[in-house]
Amino acid sequence: MSMNLITLLYLVASVCFIQALKGLSHPTSSRQGNAFGMIGMAIAVVTTIFLVFKLGAEMAEGGAAKGLGYVLVGLLVGGTAGSIMAKRVEMTKMPELVAFMHSMIGLAAVFIAIAAVVEPQSLGIVANLGDAIPSGNRLELFLGAAIGAITFSGSVIAFGKLSGKYKFRLFQGAPVVFKGQHMVNLVIGLAILGLGLYFTFTGNITAFAIVVALAFVIGVLIIIPIGGADMPVVVSMLNSYSGWAAAATGFMLSNDLLIVTGALVGSSGAILSYIMCNAMNRNFISVIAGGFGSGAGAPAKKGQTGESAEPQGEVVPVAAAETAELLRDAKSVIIVPGYGMAVAQAQHTVNDIVKTLRDKGVQVRFAIHPVAGRMPGHMNVLLAEAKVPYDIVMEMDEINEDFPDTDVAIVIGANDIVNPAAQDDPTSPIAGMPVLEVWKAKTSIVMKRSMASGYAGVDNPLFYKENNRMLFGDAKKMLDEVLAALKA
Repeated sequence: MSMNLITLLYLVASVCFIQALKGLSHPTSSRQGNAFGMIGMAIAVVTTIFLVFKLGAEMAEGGAAKGLGYVLVGLLVGGTAGSIMAKRVEMTKMPELVAFMHSMIGLAAVFIAIAAVVEPQSLGIVANLGDAIPSGNRLELFLGAAIGAITFSGSVIAFGKLSGKYKFRLFQGAPVVFKGQHMVNLVIGLAILGLGLYFTFTGNITAFAIVVALAFVIGVLIIIPIGGADMPVVVSMLNSYSGWAAAATGFMLSNDLLIVTGALVGSSGAILSYIMCNAMNRNFISVIAGGFGSGAGAPAKKGQTGESAEPQGEVVPVAAAETAELLRDAKSVIIVPGYGMAVAQAQHTVNDIVKTLRDKGVQVRFAIHPVAGRMPGHMNVLLAEAKVPYDIVMEMDEINEDFPDTDVAIVIGANDIVNPAAQDDPTSPIAGMPVLEVWKAKTSIVMKRSMASGYAGVDNPLFYKENNRMLFGDAKKMLDEVLAALKA
């Protein structure tokens, strides 16, 4: 296989990846997008095998077989692990899986950069061991290693925060802040930049090693002050970082596919993060820099909230039968799905309830918050899986003004995205974040297992409002009871 043909096949794979991104932009075309992605990756893998064989043959006798052997072992290990995880991981754990995959991409970029610095001749950067690495390649190595290390350590913290089952403080949903945090981040960031440029111009390996170590540290520091409510933005941001790390690696290896694919992932992730920050009224630079320059993401200090921030009123529990009666008597219903629905795997029951209500002439729609769940589009995917008609699935900006004209707003396992404190309490960690104004409906019903705070670690005044009712219990069990009562 000639290099021209290899380049052409890489171009075809890149086109497939572009089509995959286009298809994944909407649930109705997501299967087609996934198909394009799989075809593109299959072409890329086969082409890479031929490339390894070709380069190995050119380097030394027997090099092709040895190089191909390494590739096959890597494919076997990675493919096996990926297949097992794909089969075992539930939809509710998909965000953690995405964060884990991002960490692996970042770590791979770091390892490749280290290998290139230690033995540049093995990657064709120089002719012989001991030859000076060109300054352009050193810049690529610096960027690839730094971005990769930040991606790895940041993704590890994101994984812990998304999982929500680890007691380690850094893995908690609530922001982790300390005095002088922004200044520490700034100093480390400038040190990475300075030492990276020093390595670029001098080739000093010690400077490179320090850059990698500091990048691992700042990856942790820029994620820990970000609260749980903002974690979907973080997932998207880390996705962008992994793409740029791959692109830098592609430049270093002169691999067109890595450059194109990395740029696609990096740019699309950055654009998505920017869009989500706008939707949440968050400063984009502040989020990607760990809240530098603003107080966003920092928890309110004790004594700052005042009495107005304290919940007022009493919690009014409601039974499944009463909930069904309220839904049956309503003319318009808005359903707000949250992570609790995902945990309970209740989306199919929700769809059955929607069908039953619509058959009775009730207008039913869904209100989706940009950061509902644990990753961008989490709720959209779950509803599409349950075959909920997509024309009744509305984004926050489309439906928020309709709550005052809604008879019943039912919240299934959501908390922070329906918290009025975002509007009423300027000292709240979620202050300024646009929320779904379910409390403006004639009656709101919140389904939760308990009165526990949301992922951002703040109480929700919605629970104590006069027109709100609390339906406690497992979402799937309670919704099954509601469905049975509706059909009775």
